[in-house]
Amino acid sequence: MIDYKDILFFIVVFVANVIQSITGFAGTVLAMPFSIMLVGYNTAKPILNVLGIVISLGVMGTNHKALNKKEFLKIIFIMLIGMMAGYFITKEFSISATLLYRALGIIVLVFVCIGVFNSYSEKYRKKKKETNEKTSFLAYLVLVVAGIVHGMFICGGPLLVVYASEKIKGRDEFRVTVSAVWAVLNTIILFSDIKDGYFNPKLFLSLGICIALLFVALLAGNLIFRHINKKWFMIITYSLMGISGISLLLK
Repeated sequence: MIDYKDILFFIVVFVANVIQSITGFAGTVLAMPFSIMLVGYNTAKPILNVLGIVISLGVMGTNHKALNKKEFLKIIFIMLIGMMAGYFITKEFSISATLLYRALGIIVLVFVCIGVFNSYSEKYRKKKKETNEKTSFLAYLVLVVAGIVHGMFICGGPLLVVYASEKIKGRDEFRVTVSAVWAVLNTIILFSDIKDGYFNPKLFLSLGICIALLFVALLAGNLIFRHINKKWFMIITYSLMGISGISLLLK
């Protein structure tokens, strides 16, 4: 029942979730393009979604007190609006998946450039204090787009990070809050996947293997996370966003 493509899929899942446990966002968007090529959308989407729930709960369990409740509730509310729009688009319109992934790849790379500039430009930080209302409006717009993308492909992470990296400064607070967002939003998608009939015996077998690998990935990711300082954490975060954008363009 398991062939070489399944084994490659398991390797992709393991590596992606080591990264997910470190950053709180990058696992699915890195794994999705390769997983679709290996096992198909109908298998990749529900499995990666469930893994996203499990690892998000795991990250939250390591330091739940770091949750920024105010930002968490704000993000959930705004992204849910976008998710409803994204779900509607996938159900009502026939759009090439390849075209959508390439568009997402371009969006991710654009926001990587914006995020790096915002983080390391002293001039921008000074200007930001003078134009706070405009920045907030753009940030909320990013959250809506993140919700649309997540509703369609469970890949809204890079766009959420653009917002969260500005609004949530602490490393642990950032990681736990973003993970809490995925735990809630992915659970909503899980019920939708069950309703749409994605789950079958082979998928459950693959899911069981992936969950076992996930716990090993979570342990490895947490060990690595303890040895990363804030500067390197942000470098890795934006580097992974860049990789995910390129991988989406190559899909």
